[in-house]
This record gives sequence, structure tokens and C-alpha cells, in this order.
Amino acid sequence: MRALYVLKRACIQQIAFTCTARWRWTQSRSFSNTIPEKHAPNNTMFKHLTSKIKATGPISVAEYMREVLTNPVLGYYVKNDMLGADGDFITSPEISQIFGELLGIWCVSEWMAAGKPKEFQFVEFGPGRGSLASDILRVFSQLRVVLGGATVSIHLVEVSPRLSELQARSLTGDRNQVFASENAPAYRQGTTSTGLPISWYRSLDDVPKGFSIYLAHEFFDALPIHKFQKTERGWREMMVDIDPEDAARLRFVLVPAPTLASTTLIQAGESRDHVEVCPEGAVVIQKLSTRIVEDGGAALMADYGHDGTGTDTFRGFRGHKPHDVLSAPGTADLTADVDFGYLRRTAGDQVACFGPIAQRTFLQNMGIDTRLQVLLRNCRDASTRAQLIRGFDMLTNPAKMGDRFKFFALLNHNRLAPPPPLEKGKLTPLHLGEKGKKMALAPLPVAGFSELKF
Repeated sequence: MRALYVLKRACIQQIAFTCTARWRWTQSRSFSNTIPEKHAPNNTMFKHLTSKIKATGPISVAEYMREVLTNPVLGYYVKNDMLGADGDFITSPEISQIFGELLGIWCVSEWMAAGKPKEFQFVEFGPGRGSLASDILRVFSQLRVVLGGATVSIHLVEVSPRLSELQARSLTGDRNQVFASENAPAYRQGTTSTGLPISWYRSLDDVPKGFSIYLAHEFFDALPIHKFQKTERGWREMMVDIDPEDAARLRFVLVPAPTLASTTLIQAGESRDHVEVCPEGAVVIQKLSTRIVEDGGAALMADYGHDGTGTDTFRGFRGHKPHDVLSAPGTADLTADVDFGYLRRTAGDQVACFGPIAQRTFLQNMGIDTRLQVLLRNCRDASTRAQLIRGFDMLTNPAKMGDRFKFFALLNHNRLAPPPPLEKGKLTPLHLGEKGKKMALAPLPVAGFSELKF
């Protein structure tokens, strides 16, 4: 345990002593209303959706989200750069460098707790502009002595060609190339500015197997959901249809008869009147759990969410303002709070689940308060110091992102097993209590989900 304390303290105090001024302060997607709209209506997407509805009838909310966000030609994520002050929302890595640094420390600590495997794959889902990966790579570079002889590689799961270009520019400069073959697992490969191999994939299935630390930050909230309403006749699915009184508008309708989704996705004994279920999220969790069991590693998820208590959370954001989810489809981000209780049930007993816990608790357990003070002591620019303080407040304030954002982790059960006893006569400080008394061996605590005091 002492080794983990030393790693955490060294990382917080030594990693990137300089503070950067690379972010522009903007409110998060839930709290901002100052950025003017920049999009023109996406008539092509609207025509595509109405043609589908006319041909097959009302479509599920899941199909609506899938088409609007990830249609390979017209999808919002495929065509747009939606992040930052000029986009539709801003994420934690753009708010403060500390966020990515602490997650980088988490990745290294879990690699160490797993026995320092020789192969170390870092896998990120939906990397945005690459800001989080950039901060984590800086941590890896600063801790290259700790990582020792491990072969570290970077793997990004990204469906947006536009965003993959931005990520590649940020992480590799011009040291990357795109592969035209549809059969190649990776569609882009290169070398990071710190000399590590990096690859881009369209899905988790394409990522090579092996010991991996998986990171999904604001990924699950964009996966398609089904919406259900409890009625006197039982559960009914909410769908999207053309408004009969205005053919230029879409509307929600409640299907009068049960659907396959309404008969299979609702948990027995569900007490809520309105439920959102994300089957694609369940599939990802199942695949992650299987990989963690077979190859080792861990997965850390961070998202807006709840533990099985949320109801109607489906919403849209455009220009940092709330946006009608059915208006001008394809021009706004669509999101729904993650049901971490559902993800935990999906994982079952395959892996150990931790959380969800509030973001402020996770970051405080990781030492964000100490890290902020280190940066402030080494920063002389008043404007950057103010940005650091505002970013810290945005991430940890319960009224902002501190409580609404949650952290959730999947770990291999072997990770939580007590370490094997040492040979007789070879006790180390790890196995000695106060005054040199022998202590029972215990598994290392899980960083972020346990408070590690210095």
C-alpha cells in the first residue's frame, strides 16, 4: 500500500510542474447559455428520417439517436467538431489539465496493482479532440521510470473521421497515416509525440486483446436509448413519428401495443413510471468484462448518470444551450444520463464493480486539492491561476459537475485478492505495522474509490 501512496504523492507533486493556459473558460453543457447558435438546419437529415418513418412507421428513440449521431454520412458526430467554446459542449479535460493528469495516475496505479504486466495497452472510447489522451500521455512520459520496461501502446475507439483527424494532429503531429482498406482493424496509425505507437479503431472488437486499461469519458451518455412509459395496460415504448398536423416537425408517440424492446428490456419489479434503457451500453460492458476476465486490466467510466433512479433524462445541446431533441436533427448533441445500476447488473459477477461515486469524491480521493496547490505555487501568471481555480470549482462544486458527474469502474477479481505471502524472513515495510508488528496481507486499495492519505 505504501508503494501506491508514494506513487500518488510523487505524481501529484512532480508531474508537469508548469501550469498551462491552453483552455478557454466556458461553462459545461448543463450550465451554459451564453454561446450563440451557429448551425443551419440539417434538412438532409430531417428528410432521411421522415423517409424512413414513412416507409416503416414510427422509429424507436434508439434508432433516432443512432441515425442522428452516427449515421456514416450525415451523423452529428461524423460531420462536426462539436467540442470547445465554438462547439456545442465542453468536457472536463478542456476545463482543467488536472482532470486528465489524475486519470493518468489512476491508469498507472491499476497497472502497478496488476503486477506490472509487460504489455500495457491504454484504450480510450470517444477521445474528443484528444485532450484527455494528451494529458495522460504526459503523465506516462513523466512516469517512464515507473513504467520501466513495459511496452506501452495507445488505442483510440473513434467513429468520427473528423475528430480522428483532430486527435491525430494533437497527439502525433504529422506522424500518422490513414489506411483505405475496410478490412484493416485500425483505420489510422501513428506515433505520439512521446514516441508511443497509437492506433484508431471503429469499435472495441477491432482493438487487439491483451492487458488493457480502458477509459470511457462521456461515452456511454451518447449511446442510443430506448424510452418506456408505464401505462394501465403495461409498459409501452415511446417512439418518434412525423407530426400529423405539421409535416415539418417530429413528435414523440406512445406505441399502443407492446414492442420487442418493451417486453425484453424492462427489469422485473421496476418501480419507476418512466425508464430509459441502453442496450448498446450493456453490450460494451459485457465485452469489457470478458476482456478484463481473460486478459486482465480495468475499465474506468466517467459520465453524467444515476444509480437506477433516473427517469426522463434524454436531452439535446446546441451552442452550449439546451435544445429540443426533435428539432433540426443532426445539428445538436443528444445525450441521456447513464444508468450505472443497469451497467452493474449487466456486468454481473464476471468482474468487480466500484461506484458510481460523485466526481468530486473521486477527484478528492485522487488528490486534486494537493495537485491544485502544487500548480498554483509554480504558476506566476494571474490569469492562468484564475483559470486553474475556476476549473477546479467547475469540476468539484456540487452545484456544477461535482455531484452530477459519476465515476464507475470494472476490475478483475484477481486484482482484489490479497498478495501472496513472502518467503520466511523476507518481510518488507508493506507487511509491517507500527513498531514493526507483522500485519495481515490485504489487497491494494483502488485509487479514487478509496481515500489514500499521505
